[in-house]
Amino acid sequence: MTAGEIGHPRFELGLNSFGEVATDGGRVLDDAETVRLLVEEARLAESVGLDVFSVGEHYRDGHNDSATPVLLAAMATATRRIGLGTSVTVLSTNDPVRLYQEFSTLDAVSDGRARIVLGRASVTESFSLFGYDLADYERLFEEKLDLFLRLEREERVTWSGTVRAPLTGRLLHPRMRPGGIPTWIGVGGSPDSVVRAARHGLPLMMAIIGGRPQRFARNVELYLTALGRFGHPELPIGQHSLGLVADTDEEAVETWWRYWRPVVEDFAAERGFYAPDRERYEAEIEHGALFVGSPETVARKIVRMARDLRLSRFDLKYDIMHLPRDARARTIELLGREVAPRVRELLAADAVHA
Repeated sequence: MTAGEIGHPRFELGLNSFGEVATDGGRVLDDAETVRLLVEEARLAESVGLDVFSVGEHYRDGHNDSATPVLLAAMATATRRIGLGTSVTVLSTNDPVRLYQEFSTLDAVSDGRARIVLGRASVTESFSLFGYDLADYERLFEEKLDLFLRLEREERVTWSGTVRAPLTGRLLHPRMRPGGIPTWIGVGGSPDSVVRAARHGLPLMMAIIGGRPQRFARNVELYLTALGRFGHPELPIGQHSLGLVADTDEEAVETWWRYWRPVVEDFAAERGFYAPDRERYEAEIEHGALFVGSPETVARKIVRMARDLRLSRFDLKYDIMHLPRDARARTIELLGREVAPRVRELLAADAVHA
C-alpha cells in the first residue's frame, strides 16, 4: 500500500473527534476523563463496524487532541481492525521528521492501521504556541509537505529548504511500510490546496462545515482534472462534516441545537459568522452541511453527497462541546449499525442501475 491509497475497496464511513470535553449527568468531564473517553469511543466505533476513527489537532480550551499520535497509539492497543488517523494534522507547525517517526511508530503498534490527513490549519493557535510566523503560512506547508512525502516514499533522503535543518542521506527508524501510510490532503475550499493535492498525487479530504456541500463540486472537478494533467490516476475523495444521529429526527435536531448553538455563537463573535437562529439551523440540516437526524435521514443525506461529490469516504465529526457522553455513544452505535449498512445498500443499488 502506498501513500495516498486506502485499505478498503468499499465506501468508507468513519468518525472525527476534536477531543472536545463531554458531560455525564450534567457534570463536565475533566481533561483526563475526556482522553480516556476517546479511547472507549474508538473501541465502540470498531465494535459497530466503522472503518476509521480520526482525531484532530487543536490548542484551545475544551479540546484534548493536542498530542494526536499518543492518543491514536492508545486507541491502537484497545482495538484490532479499525483504521486510526487524523482529521487534519497541522503540518505547518510540526516537524516532518518527527511526524514521520511518530506515525511510523503508530503504524507499527497498530499493525498497519495508521493514516494521516495533512493541512495548513484553519485555526492558527499552534503558530504562536510553537514560535512560527503566520506570514510564512504557505512556505511552511509547501516545504514540509515536500519533505514528509520524500520521507514516506524514499529510503534515504537528502533534502534542503528554508524551514528546518537539511538532511543528507538520512535513514529514519522505525521504517514505515514501503511507500508510506495512507496520506490525504485536507482542504477547506481553496482551489490552490485542491491543485496541490493533485500535484502530489494525494487523496482529497474536504472539510465542509457550513452551507450547501454541492458548492464543492467545482473543487471536485478541478481536482479530477488536475490529477489527469499531472499524470495521476483517479484517487479517493472524502468529506468531513458535523452531526449527530439519534433514534428520531426530532431527538437529533433538539439535542444538537442545544449544544451546537453556543459553539457557533462563540465562533460568530470570534470570526464574524452569522449568529445562529433556529430557521438557519434547520435550513443547514435540510440543505446544508449538518448531518443531524435519524439513521435513515443521515444515510440518505450521505448518499446524496456521495453522488454529488463523487465521494468514497465520509467522516462524521460527532463530538461538540459538552455533548453528553450517552448522546455521543448513541451516534457512534447508530452510525455503525444502521447508517453505514444503509448507505452501502443505497450505493450498491446505484451501481446496479448505472
